[in-house]
Amino acid sequence: MSKSESGSEQPVKEPRRIDVPAMTSKVLANMEKVILGKRYQLTLALVAYLCEGHILLQDVPGVAKTMLARALARSIGCTFKRVQCTPDLLPTDVTGVSVFNQKSGEFEFRPGPIFAQTVLADEINRTTPRTQSALLEAMGERRVSVDGQTYTLKAPFLVIATQNPIDHEGTFPLPEAQLDRFLIRLSLGYPSLDEEGQMLQRLQHSHPIDDLAPVATAAEVLACQEAVREVHVDDKVQRYLLEVVHATRDHDDVHLGGSPRASIALFRTAQALAAIAGRNFILPDDVKRMALPVLAHRLILRPESRLRKVTPAAIVNEILTEVSVPMKERKRGEGVRGQEEDAEDFFTDR
Repeated sequence: MSKSESGSEQPVKEPRRIDVPAMTSKVLANMEKVILGKRYQLTLALVAYLCEGHILLQDVPGVAKTMLARALARSIGCTFKRVQCTPDLLPTDVTGVSVFNQKSGEFEFRPGPIFAQTVLADEINRTTPRTQSALLEAMGERRVSVDGQTYTLKAPFLVIATQNPIDHEGTFPLPEAQLDRFLIRLSLGYPSLDEEGQMLQRLQHSHPIDDLAPVATAAEVLACQEAVREVHVDDKVQRYLLEVVHATRDHDDVHLGGSPRASIALFRTAQALAAIAGRNFILPDDVKRMALPVLAHRLILRPESRLRKVTPAAIVNEILTEVSVPMKERKRGEGVRGQEEDAEDFFTDR
């Protein structure tokens, strides 16, 4: 007689809840063994990772852009591939190619570097638009189509692309459609004098990346990505977020403002930032902190505004100062409460 027939049932195990702040703290501490003094940028990279987005690193050579991608992949224990973008790079060099096997008499698919879980596209603006477009389907759909066959990419999947903002000779600027595919854009910048001195001491005998061990698993990252989606967003905060994005479309200096994809990106990154901070709800400050890395690279300025040296960053900061921020309404005599309060509190505009 089976257990189902006897009426006895197996207990149903509840899914294990992931501790997002603890997991991200471990990964950040591990990455800081390699990259010093860049906690803000590393946190932004983790925000994009937990939102299943992709990162555009725009900075001068030699500031650890490649090392950030390697450190993140090693900390999670995911596969890592680097694509050095050049003008003669073909789309099949990225996606893979079918090769005829003479023994079997059939074509065999040999996957390209895009099938790694973490892919670094170094100097992406040096390859042709044809090869750049090969990344679009992979970044947007998490799949690749080659010779009529569709292959699903293994999760978690992250593309980190780099480009040099100084040297434009022989480059192919990324089209707006592909810039919009990147969840955030960030720059690492130069280290301080003390941080660069610590870096030299660590590199004296060996590189820290060689001894970097995984501190989290891909399954934990996937669990964190699911947990981020459960972070509560109050209606008032959501309205504030939308007003910020809509203000980019109505600004006098902007030819093309943030798209609905920008609204989704700002929404998701604010959720991830709140989860990393240990909150199950987002605050207007989360939206403010993520506005610049999410929106600046999506704005297309008018030609006359570019001649006046107006920058997207200045426009985003101006909008943040003009759009009214929702504030929590407190009753008379009520003190200031901590961040552990319920997210259902009523918000009023300031």
